[in-house]
Amino acid sequence: MKIRLFKGDITQLKVDAIVNAANSTLLGGGGVDGAIHQAAGPDLLEECKTLKGCFTGDAKITKAYNLPCKYVIHTVGPIWRGGQCQEAKLLKSCYKNSLKLAEEYDLESLVFPNISTGVYAYPKEEAAEIAIKTVLKRSSKLTSLKEITFCVFDDTNYKIYQERLNDRL
Repeated sequence: MKIRLFKGDITQLKVDAIVNAANSTLLGGGGVDGAIHQAAGPDLLEECKTLKGCFTGDAKITKAYNLPCKYVIHTVGPIWRGGQCQEAKLLKSCYKNSLKLAEEYDLESLVFPNISTGVYAYPKEEAAEIAIKTVLKRSSKLTSLKEITFCVFDDTNYKIYQERLNDRL
C-alpha cells in the first residue's frame, strides 16, 4: 500500500475515486463539496438526489460524471462542537466507511480531502491525526486498494500531514 500526500485540486486527480466531504443532503455545498459538484456537472446532483441524504459518519458512492476519476465517495463529517459530541468517533467512521466502499467496488486508488476541517471547524491537527491513524490501521486489511492519497489545498494542512506522515512512514 502506497500512502501519498498531494497539495492541489482534488477534482483534477485521475484516480479510481475521490472522497467528497459532503453535507448530509449530498446536494452540494461549499468548499470541497461545491468544487466536486461543480466539476462533475449536473448529473452528479441528479444522482445524489436519489440517495436521500447521508448520516454523519456514513458514506455513499456515485459515478463521477465529468471528473477524471470513476467514482465519488460522499461522506458526512461531524461538525466540531468542542469534542464532547462523539466527533472523533464520527470522523473515524467517515474514513472507515469510505475505505469499506472502496474495497466493495474493488478500487485501487482513493483520495481523501481534509474532512470536517473547513466550515465544520474540526481542529486541523486532530483531524489529520484521526485520518492518518485510521487509514494506516486499516491499510493492512485492504486487498484492492494499492494507493491512498491525502489531498490538501493549503500550506498549513500540507505541513500538518507531512509531519504526521513522516513520523509513521
